[in-house]
Parts: sequence; C-alpha cells; structure tokens
Amino acid sequence: MLSWNFAFCGTISPWPRRGASPAPPGLRLSQPTLSKQLKDLEGELGKKLFVCGSFSVRLTEEGMLLRKRAEEILDMVDKTEEECKALGEASGGDIHIGAAESDGVKYLVRRIKAVQARYPRIRVHLYSGGRSGLARRLDQGLLDFAVLMESSGLSQYNCIPLPGADAWGVILRRDHPLAEKEALTPEDLLEAPLICPRQGLEKELSGWFQERVDRLNLAATCNLAYNGGALAREGLGCLLSFDKLAATRPDSPLCFRPLAPPLYSKLFFAWKKYAVFSPAAGVLLEEMKRHLSP
Repeated sequence: MLSWNFAFCGTISPWPRRGASPAPPGLRLSQPTLSKQLKDLEGELGKKLFVCGSFSVRLTEEGMLLRKRAEEILDMVDKTEEECKALGEASGGDIHIGAAESDGVKYLVRRIKAVQARYPRIRVHLYSGGRSGLARRLDQGLLDFAVLMESSGLSQYNCIPLPGADAWGVILRRDHPLAEKEALTPEDLLEAPLICPRQGLEKELSGWFQERVDRLNLAATCNLAYNGGALAREGLGCLLSFDKLAATRPDSPLCFRPLAPPLYSKLFFAWKKYAVFSPAAGVLLEEMKRHLSP
C-alpha cells in the first residue's frame, strides 16, 4: 500500500540544513521526515523516483509517471467527495464533461444552459482534449460524459448523436497560393507545409489522403485548433481542422477551404455503460435524452 502523505511536485527546492528546517508550506513535515518518506517510497516501488542536484530535486521518468497517476487519483477522490455530498440533492452539484473541439458542442451547451436555468446551483466543469485523453478520463470515472468522434471506438459506451457533422478543411492565410482555390484536394496539399491534429491524422485524415499520407510535408502537430490557428496565422503551415474553429471573418488574415472530396466527422455525447450518476449528472442526461435522442 503506497504512502501518499508527501508533496509530489515536479521540482523540490532544498531548505537550510541547520536546525529544525520547515518543509514547504502546507506539508507540516520537517525536511528529514519528508526525505525519509521519499526514500521509503522509492524502496517500496523498487524504482528511483528522484534525482538530487546541488540546489534542487527533480523527478525521474518513473517519478513523473507516479506523479501523473497520483494526480488522477486525487482528482477521483475530489470527484467522489463531490458526488457523495450531492446525493439526494438534484438542485446542485458538479458535472464533469470532456469535449473535443467542435462547433457541434453548441448543442450540448444549450442543454447545459437549460439545466442551469432550472438548477442554478449545478456547476459544469468542461475539459477539452483529444479523443484518447477524453476516452481515458471517461473510462477512469474522472468524467461523467464526453463528446467523442464517431471513429473513437464507441461500442463500450452509451451514446446520443449530436445533430449535423463537422466538415474537415484547411485553415490558411489569405495570401497563400492555395487560398485561391474553392476546395483543396489531396494533391493540392502534398507540397504545402501542414499543421495536423495529432489523432485526426491517424484516423480520418489518413483515410482521406490514402497512400499519399506518407508523402505529406508535416510541419507541426497540435491538439487544439486555437494553437494550430496561431501557427497558421504566422505562415508556418496550413492547418487541417474542422470548420468554424478559427476566426476566418473577412477581416481576418485566415480563411477556410473545404476538402474535396468532402470529409465529415460525426460527434456523439457518450457515457460509460452501467455508470452510476450523481443527481446533477442524471438531470443533464435526461435533458440530453429528451431533446437530442433520435
């Protein structure tokens, strides 16, 4: 059984060695006690977790992994406490939702707005990320719901399809030569430096490019369209993305060009099968079913 009463942080600054040196604020442990607990933890795991320097202590690769898992465990503890406090009280509570970047999230937001109009004490915590990260957090119980792409492997979840579908295309500078075209083909994009969403390239886009995928000029990858748009705005490449995720107004330096042949992705509101929900999460689920179920 791991002992968790220690400060788990990326770097640990040393404290004076004379006298009874205090540990960092909040720990309420002396430095010798803290050092012993860290050494005991390494012995218990059989791995070196810390590398000591002259003025700092940093985590090893194993230490970083343990830190990540510890943070997930603490997140789960906090979420469990929230759910226990909210039991029997649908008028308030917390709902944790993960969502891919998509204009289709607006349908979820409208239902959240309707729920909060009836229950103002319900709080929603939105977590944005790629499909693998969202699915992992959903599987671990850190999320109540997630908005996932159709290709994510949805058989282990219950799902409600969101209306419409997202159109893939290219976000690029208006002064780029490809901006003169109304739509862009795989051949058009072979020579252009591309900025690709990490997981989209593995799934939807690789199928669209087919055998040409190995010939792409990949300049950068990103997991958020906003950051990818910043790269495209500076002329570092053309961003493959959904429509409506970057500012492409007439006064913007960026424009959007759809793919030809067109490529669409369907989004789903998903939750774990046999999940047990807090009253607040149950209220949102019923709202989604009532308004969005086929």
